[in-house]
Amino acid sequence: MNVVHHIELWTTDIAGTAPSFDWLLTTLGWTAETDPGWPLGRTWHHTSGMYLVLEQSAAVDGAHHRTHAGLNHLALRVTDRAQLDRMRAECPRHGWVEVFADRYPHAGGPQHTALFVENAEGFELELVAD
Repeated sequence: MNVVHHIELWTTDIAGTAPSFDWLLTTLGWTAETDPGWPLGRTWHHTSGMYLVLEQSAAVDGAHHRTHAGLNHLALRVTDRAQLDRMRAECPRHGWVEVFADRYPHAGGPQHTALFVENAEGFELELVAD
């Protein structure tokens, strides 16, 4: 059983933020789902059954940033080091800026191979090659 059912992230700008998530998640094999009746939300499904929701809500109180209290980042698995390197090269064209670039691919420690990226709204993702 997958222990994570879903993750929901709130945004202040669905039109500005969704494209960066869409590129990253679909590159990792997630399936995008758009509901025409819900223009302020996007959903991506993983084959494990888990899904991620990005929603622009009127209840948002202030901008998100990874250095504020709350969620610092999400860590997602990539297939292998080759995919990690390809994504590193492509991230800037899709709204992601590398964090800790001077320590790539071991910013998480010498035995941990990962890429840390942040989008314009301050969401950080860690892409891990096991």
